[in-house]
This record gives sequence, C-alpha cells and structure tokens, in this order.
Amino acid sequence: MANKRPGGEISTRPLHFIWICDCSGSMSVGGKIQSLNNAVKQVTPLMRETAADNPNATVLIRTIAFSSGAQWKLSQATPVEQFEWSDLSADGVTDLGKALSMVADQLKMPPMTDRALPPVLVLLSDGQPTDDYSSGLKKLMEQPWGKKAVRVAIAIGKDADYEVLQKFIGNPELKPLEANSPDALVDRIKWVSTAVLKSTSAPASQPQNGNQPQTHVPIPLMPPTVIDSANDVW
Repeated sequence: MANKRPGGEISTRPLHFIWICDCSGSMSVGGKIQSLNNAVKQVTPLMRETAADNPNATVLIRTIAFSSGAQWKLSQATPVEQFEWSDLSADGVTDLGKALSMVADQLKMPPMTDRALPPVLVLLSDGQPTDDYSSGLKKLMEQPWGKKAVRVAIAIGKDADYEVLQKFIGNPELKPLEANSPDALVDRIKWVSTAVLKSTSAPASQPQNGNQPQTHVPIPLMPPTVIDSANDVW
C-alpha cells in the first residue's frame, strides 16, 4: 500500500541502477570475471531487501558489458524483484568509451523522465581503456541525468586505471573502491548495492512539490575494511 500524505499519495519514482562491467580478456586472469558473477548474485537478495525498505522508489536494473565494443546484457530496465544476473565472460579489449556512450543514450529525456531519482552507475574495471573513453564520458556528462547520476567505480586488481575511474566518478571526495581479492569484491559490491542504493532512494533524494531532485546525493562513507594483502590475488 502506498504511503499517504496530505493532498494525496506519494507516487513511486524510478531509480535506474546500471552495472557497467569490464569483460576484457584480462578479466579472465585469476578468475576475476567469475568472482564478479558470483559477487553480484550473492548480493542481489540484499539489494531487493534494500529496495523493499523504500516503497516510494522503483529500482530498475540494467547491465552493460564492454570489451571489443560494448553490448547490453540486460537492456530492459528490470525491476529489482525480477532481476536475475546472467553470467559474463571475458575476451577482447577494453572499449569503455563505447559503453559510456551507450549508457548516455539511455539517460536522455526521453526515455528518462524528470520524475526519476538520480541514477546509480557502477563501473567495474581491471585495466586501461583501449578506445577514446573521454568522448564517451563527455557524452554521458552532457546528459542532465548523466551529470546528476551517482557514479561509483570499483577497481578490480592493482592494474586498474585509477585516474580514469576517478574521472568517471567526478567527485574528489569519493575515491575508486579497491578490490584485490574475491572477498574484497563482494564487500565493495555489497556496499554499492545496499548503502549507496539506500541513500539514493531515500525520500530526501525525491522531488518535493514538483521540484527537481537534488543534484548531489549524500553518499555514505564506506565502513573501514581490514585489507589483508596476503589474501590479494589480483
């Protein structure tokens, strides 16, 4: 049942959550791609619980993979209650720019509406772009919803290009999250899927009295994690 308030019901607002996944050949080294598959499947139930705690937001998920080119693995914005992760495989180069350009196309108005909550874009990568990523990022930031999006990056392994990931985030107070082992990757993905999602879907992020949603969503600090370098495998 929808929550009530004077003057009528609080309508649900779409929150688009997009996984942007590096599927280049290097992701096959050390089982990184399989660890990514396992991590997202492991945290999906927690993601559903987080979404259920805020009935005023409708969480819609999509997945795009980039290697030699980019393609939507889940192109239809799918309610989190119905979301099922399809395993990714690794091969090819790292065409991040193409992926960002395709995401930008989906954040145009239309298909986006001004009723939406700030989208959450999660970039996971273990290497350096092999195409002109800056043009794809520029196109993304030219879209109002690209600029307002909460952009989070997870560096998988020590060879990830932190400078590129930081430019994608575009917020000096939010750094790329480091994941050098399967357990660390689960930890980072869990935080993105729960704490960040909760903050973005909170009523404070929603338009009031017809106003536009706030541009900057307050992102919670990730709790400190003990990093045991002896467990690093990437």
